[in-house]
Amino acid sequence: MNHSLQFNSETTSNDVSEHHSRTALVLGGGGSTGNAWLIGVIAGLFDAGLDVTAADLTIGTSAGSTAAAQIAGATPTELLAAILAAAPQQRTGPVGSDRGRFPVRPVADHMERIRKIIASAVDAADMRRRMGAAALDLDAASDGSWQPQWRATVAARLPSQSWPRRTVLITAVDAHTGEPVVFDRHSGVDLADAVAASCASGLPYRIGDSRYIDGGYRSNAENADLAAGYGRVLVLSPFGGRTLTPLDWGTHLAAQVDELRARGSKVETIFPDSNSEHMFGANAMDLSLRPAAARAGYDQGRALAEQLTEFWR
Repeated sequence: MNHSLQFNSETTSNDVSEHHSRTALVLGGGGSTGNAWLIGVIAGLFDAGLDVTAADLTIGTSAGSTAAAQIAGATPTELLAAILAAAPQQRTGPVGSDRGRFPVRPVADHMERIRKIIASAVDAADMRRRMGAAALDLDAASDGSWQPQWRATVAARLPSQSWPRRTVLITAVDAHTGEPVVFDRHSGVDLADAVAASCASGLPYRIGDSRYIDGGYRSNAENADLAAGYGRVLVLSPFGGRTLTPLDWGTHLAAQVDELRARGSKVETIFPDSNSEHMFGANAMDLSLRPAAARAGYDQGRALAEQLTEFWR
């Protein structure tokens, strides 16, 4: 597998003729380093003459939801410069937990909890319900003080607090019911709240009377299925399309890409290259790796821009 780009513009349906002018940008989850990598890729494409930020549809999940909101309020060049200019930072842990500040060890503990819940679930819907219940149990043991601080942290990352006019979808999961949720500018939810909910991989994030958990629990870290009906779909996946869920659930990225193509979409995916894979996975919340992840993404974006230009335009 080519982890930099899977280039396959074949379609299996004539439906694409109806949607060839509609583009969708899918920004997957992947922690702090994943967010930096996403911005890097988009900036690399941008500086090489390909602006994907004007997509007709942008889908953001977890760290990808932050990136989706960021590119709606600032240029990719500005966002990349901010990452590279930031003061060196220490590692953190799962966002939405203890104000997003955890020592390194609980990151591994958090992943182990997720694996155990997945192993006990019978399908994706059951997994979401179990994830929500576990988050609500954590919430019951907390004093709730993290919520306003977490929202302030998220809001500070966004160049604009307003939803863009173009279509941006932010994914989450209702912690009480396990039902998938998709926020947009018509949802009556502030952009910062939608992003904070999508990134809540530990404690659930409260909006009104509801509680929400990470959008990556909806189906996978990308949620590319939401791009159904769009002629050209570009998926940026910090986790390289990997999944912790059983493949027979059919929710992994490869299955969603196959389904999109079967319905007539042209789909391209960009994954971190093999030289930068060490910055993701267990290291996804290591803030000190953000500049390196952004640079790696930038180099990939520049290298792939010419190849992707005909596909995108």
